[in-house]
Amino acid sequence: MPTERIETVVIGAGQAGLAMSHHLSAHGVEHVVLERGQVAQRWRSERWDSLCFQSPNWNMNLPGWPRLKADPLADPDAFSPLHEVTHYIERYAAAIRAPVRSACAARSLRRKPGSRALQVYTDDTLYEAQHVVVATGPYQVPRPTLALGSRVFELHSTQYRNPAQLPSGAVLVVGTGNSGVQIAEELCRAQRRVFLSVSSHERIPRRYRTKDCIWWLIATGSADATLREWKGARLSRLMTGVEGGHDIDLRRLAADGVVLVGRLMAAENGRLAIADDLRSSIAHGDESLGAFNRRCDDVAREKGLDLPPADPAGETCPDPLQLREPIRSLDLAREGVNSVIWANGALTDFGWIDLPVFGDATTPRRMPLHERGVTSEAGLYFIGLPWLHKWKSAFLFGADEDAAHLAAHIARSAR
Repeated sequence: MPTERIETVVIGAGQAGLAMSHHLSAHGVEHVVLERGQVAQRWRSERWDSLCFQSPNWNMNLPGWPRLKADPLADPDAFSPLHEVTHYIERYAAAIRAPVRSACAARSLRRKPGSRALQVYTDDTLYEAQHVVVATGPYQVPRPTLALGSRVFELHSTQYRNPAQLPSGAVLVVGTGNSGVQIAEELCRAQRRVFLSVSSHERIPRRYRTKDCIWWLIATGSADATLREWKGARLSRLMTGVEGGHDIDLRRLAADGVVLVGRLMAAENGRLAIADDLRSSIAHGDESLGAFNRRCDDVAREKGLDLPPADPAGETCPDPLQLREPIRSLDLAREGVNSVIWANGALTDFGWIDLPVFGDATTPRRMPLHERGVTSEAGLYFIGLPWLHKWKSAFLFGADEDAAHLAAHIARSAR
């Protein structure tokens, strides 16, 4: 296998890896970006067709070439559909002349014996570098699921594309993060009978006092809060950019025909045991919505923001639990459920990294130990992880600040 020696290797050509490339180039640091597929591969291969970016266009910012500079005619307050997101990231890579090597998956990463150099093995080349930045994202493998039997068509939310992909019959969607509720909403509008297993979640208004919720997250300081400073939601906050962006309300989904059930506990012969926690999950979502609105009001008052008052509460959808007794078990065959979409999240897969940066068995989800992306292993860095430094670190608009910090660290080390 041929060996290529280079100063820095970035693994992953998504938003984090490309932001890293931009800042490394600004410092004159020689580097390559290795990508298992194409630029923005996860956006291409692990998203459903109707997905829209969940921040407005004014907040789709990669360093040196924000979306509104790339597309001056784009509506700042609109939400870009999936193909525009992918196209923007692809054009960004070209605009900054990122040295991307596509179809070049990193198979292992280790220290060269008797050397400070790091070795990245691909299928046809061994890269030896002084610095390696892992920008593969935090979620690579679906969470484990319950065994439901061979008669049911199952897929993870990262594999779902559109309703036509599923066999006829009812659909059970498991999980109420952003993926779960948006997929359930799409299936309901496609006239499919939908059961939605509700998990713990936080609610957030799409707009409050005329401003988008992302604007408020920035204005309140939440986007720039570190984990130590964070006082807000720690669970998934429900939002969507579909159809111009609108609030996600489980009661509205229930009123439209989605059957809400609690968390799945067990499965046997196609029969599911359901936890009696639907009411508490919905109540927690309501409480988080109220807390968010109050925080916005406090900041508006403290900063003297000239904003209209909150709209009075509109029509309230009926509480789904007042319409019927909670469902404690679900027979998939009897209810005609032929498809199950697991929207229960994903876990990390850093098993290909053979370096002692993951702590012991008690380290949650085998996440690397680091300080703002800098690990205890000389030359090894991570970017694009949740809470790498701030709340925004895992999002597209947070990549700039983290990449700038790591690129400066690498540049100093290379001198």
